[in-house]
Amino acid sequence: MLFAPTFQIVQRLLAAKRDLRLAAELKRLDRFEALILDDFGYVQQSREEMEVLFTLLAERYERRSVVITSNLVFSQWDQIFKAPMTTAAAVDRVVHHAVILELSIPSYRAEVAKARSQGTADGRRARETNERRSHWRSPNGALTRRTDPAILIVANPQI
Repeated sequence: MLFAPTFQIVQRLLAAKRDLRLAAELKRLDRFEALILDDFGYVQQSREEMEVLFTLLAERYERRSVVITSNLVFSQWDQIFKAPMTTAAAVDRVVHHAVILELSIPSYRAEVAKARSQGTADGRRARETNERRSHWRSPNGALTRRTDPAILIVANPQI
């Protein structure tokens, strides 16, 4: 399993494409049964970036799992892929075998920032709340930091 911010994977793929080794880099990423793309909506969105991101999704489609965290709903993915046909094709591949979890919870980061701006006592209480809310216990009991995505998509869940 590989966890990485989407922009890092995209930059890695762009460098591989520039060096004419994109196929080799995609094959290297294929070693991972699951690829977790964090902050999917924050790709810089140039045409080349969109192309390598789409290529990655298309290559993994129906073969390997992809987990995507994003604050963008599918109707806003045109901000990432620009071209309507590419957006439709990407969404189609992602949702075909997907489990989609949409979280409608307030951002704890925004709550802490608001509390800090209102004073020290509220800020301290908000930080304590933030610490409790920003962790979860895994099945083995380990305390793990959690993220706050609006959408978590597990495409082609094989794991």
